Amino acid sequence: MSYPTDYKYTKEHEWIKADGKNATIGITVYAQESLGDIVFVELPKVGSEITAGKTFGTVESVKAVSDLFAPASGTVTEVNGELATAPEKINQDAHSAWLIKVALKDPGELNALLAAADYEKFVAEEAGH
Repeated sequence: MSYPTDYKYTKEHEWIKADGKNATIGITVYAQESLGDIVFVELPKVGSEITAGKTFGTVESVKAVSDLFAPASGTVTEVNGELATAPEKINQDAHSAWLIKVALKDPGELNALLAAADYEKFVAEEAGH
């Protein structure tokens, strides 16, 4: 699996794509494959503050409910409303089915995240390959 190189990744399997002070957040293909069929997504409301490393919502699959962890701090500017009625979009393409968009508090926080190659290595180790 190749991961987009213009994204940054967390060890909790979220991705973030920054564009200046704004960023888009989603979950990785690895997370989606681990979860299985996603049936419900709980996301914060527009205007909510999220904090790097803290939970900001949940993803529910047929197997389990998993917390979503913020890769960076900021204010939610947009929520992917399609996921309320069609959470399976994440199963179809996890890297384009974004969850939330945020105005970043400190874009420098992204420097602490994993680049695509490092994330791929991390996932391979976690999967025991």
